[in-house]
Amino acid sequence: MDEHSPFQGALRRFGRNRIAYASSVFLLVIVGLLVFWPAFRSPLLLRLLPEAVTQSPIGLSDAQFQPPSKAHWFGTDVHGRDLLTRVIFGARVSLFVGIVGASVSLLIGVSWGAVAGYLGGRWDSGMMRFVDILYSLPSIVFVIVMITTLEDLFRSWLVGVFSAEAGSYVRMLFLFAGLGAVSWLTMARIVRGQVLSLRTRSFVDASRVLGASHTWILIRHILPNVTGVIIVYATLTVPSIILYESFLSYLGLGIQPPQASLGSLLSEGVAQINPIRVYWWVIFFPGAFLVATLMALNFVGDGLRDAFDPRAGES
Repeated sequence: MDEHSPFQGALRRFGRNRIAYASSVFLLVIVGLLVFWPAFRSPLLLRLLPEAVTQSPIGLSDAQFQPPSKAHWFGTDVHGRDLLTRVIFGARVSLFVGIVGASVSLLIGVSWGAVAGYLGGRWDSGMMRFVDILYSLPSIVFVIVMITTLEDLFRSWLVGVFSAEAGSYVRMLFLFAGLGAVSWLTMARIVRGQVLSLRTRSFVDASRVLGASHTWILIRHILPNVTGVIIVYATLTVPSIILYESFLSYLGLGIQPPQASLGSLLSEGVAQINPIRVYWWVIFFPGAFLVATLMALNFVGDGLRDAFDPRAGES
C-alpha cells in the first residue's frame, strides 16, 4: 500500500523527470542570483568579488561597446554601462512582471472558472460566452491600446495624489494589470472544466446536505482538488507573460529607461546592428538569457503537468 499522499507522489514523479528537475534547479539558481545581486555592491563584498560582478547597472562611462573582457564579462553597451549587470537587473524586472501578471491571471481565471462551473446552467453559459468573446479579440493589441490611451491620465492622477516618483511606475502597473487581464482565459476554461466534473461528486452532495454554503463548498472541497491543475497552468502562464512583456518593451511600450527589462535590452541591441559593424554581445547575451529562462519555465510546467496527471505523459 502506497503511504504517500497524491501531492507527494506528484513530487516524486517530478523528481524523476530529469529535464524538468534540472530546469527547476536552474531557475532556483537564477532567482537566487537575481535576489542577491544588489548585495554584491555592498562595501563588505566589493573587495572580495571580481570587478565584473560589482558594476552599477546605470553607471555611465566612456567605455562604449567594449567586447566581453575580464572587467566586463558581457561587454558594455552604447552608454558604456556594464551589460552583465544590465541583463541581471533586466531579468529581475521581466521575471517580476511575469510572476505578478500570472498572479493576476490566476486570481481572475480561478474565480471566474470556479463560479461558472459550480453554478452551471445559464450562469455558466453566459460567463463562458463572455470568455469566448474575449478569446476572439487580439489580446496584445488590447494591452497596447490600454497603455497608449490611459497611461498619461493615470500618471497625472498618481502624481497629483502621491508624488512624481509614483508616476514613474505607471507603465509597470499597466503591464501587471493588462497582461494579467488578458492571460486568464485559458485558466478559467481549465478550472471550469474541473469544477464541472467535481460538483456532482458524492462528497460535495454530502457537504451540501449538511448545510454547507456554496462558498464553503468551493473553497474547502472543490478548489483543493484542482490545486495541481492550477499550479501547472500558473507555471505555464509566467513564460507567456514574460514573452508578452519582452515584446512590448521591444516595441518601446514596456519598461522605459533608466529601468531595463530583457525586451528593452534586446531593442537596444538591435538598434546597434549596422552594415559596418555588429556589436554582437549587446543582443546575444540578453537574448540567450531570455531564451534559457523561457525554456526552463516551460520544461518545469510540462514536468508538473506530467507529475500531477501521469496519464497525460503517457498519451
